[in-house]
Amino acid sequence: MKLFVQVPCLNEEQTLATVLSTIPTEIAGIDSIELLVIDDGSSDRTAEIAREHGAHVLRHVRTMGLAQSFRDGVEHALAHGADIVVNTDGDNQYPQDRIADLVAPVMRGEADIVIGDRQTHTIAHFSPFKKAMQRIGSWVVNRAAGTDLPDAASGFRAYSRYSLYRLNVVTQFSYCMETIIQAGNKRLAIASIPVDINPQTRESRLFSNMFEHMLKSASAILRSYIMFKPATIFAILATSLGLLGLAPFVRYAVLLATGDRGNHFQSLILGTLLLIASLLSIALGVLSDLLRTNRALQEQQLEHAKILRFGPLPRSAAATSPGRETT
Repeated sequence: MKLFVQVPCLNEEQTLATVLSTIPTEIAGIDSIELLVIDDGSSDRTAEIAREHGAHVLRHVRTMGLAQSFRDGVEHALAHGADIVVNTDGDNQYPQDRIADLVAPVMRGEADIVIGDRQTHTIAHFSPFKKAMQRIGSWVVNRAAGTDLPDAASGFRAYSRYSLYRLNVVTQFSYCMETIIQAGNKRLAIASIPVDINPQTRESRLFSNMFEHMLKSASAILRSYIMFKPATIFAILATSLGLLGLAPFVRYAVLLATGDRGNHFQSLILGTLLLIASLLSIALGVLSDLLRTNRALQEQQLEHAKILRFGPLPRSAAATSPGRETT
């Protein structure tokens, strides 16, 4: 069984050597552990340090973002025969010595994805507002995915080969929440283990602008939710608009019944527009649901294409994967 540990980096020359040197070189049940550094357009010695530690290096000429780095890393790992891919970070925030615990549920066939729970409520350098946003974000993701994960935003994760065949990251922002929503709706088994993070070495680049991060995260979550549950989203929207649209007509009927025959033309126009918007939402819901079915068929084709490109799942993995049944 081959394990790839991938490390997305952007100007991490100060901490990358520590990260790579603390990644385990041996894990019981793992035949080979390989390091992969995705250099996302760094202007320092990140790539050079990675090569000095014997890592595979993928380099972006310009900064492409965390999601693209994840996609490229996964593709490289699968092409080189990875059975499990662990994602950690180049700033040394995650405890690399817990990688063995992270991959254990995957190796036992108990989970397709394992997430390292940072226990964000205990992190000293997180502000109360940031802790609250982490809790709210995890709650929203769990609602969308049908999961119960304490830290859905953690990037310290282990993925089975099977899960990587099933997942298709489409966001250009952070992939963390999108992959959970996809995995939950595709009935992949997701587990979580508590981990203690290392002391902070720099400010988070994702959180350099809190409100921009919140907006992008909300957009990514909403997009993922619509991908899998469009009927629910548009039914709520259509119902809300329909009730608001009926209100002016009910008000007008009550006023007529009480003898008020004044000019209420403007409110009736507003009600009519809201009802039209409600009907359009219903139409969009039907169309989106048809597109969801088409997307599911396309994802099946993508999964088969990955099998043809990267090779089939090992028989042991196919038999024990909790996300599927064999007969």
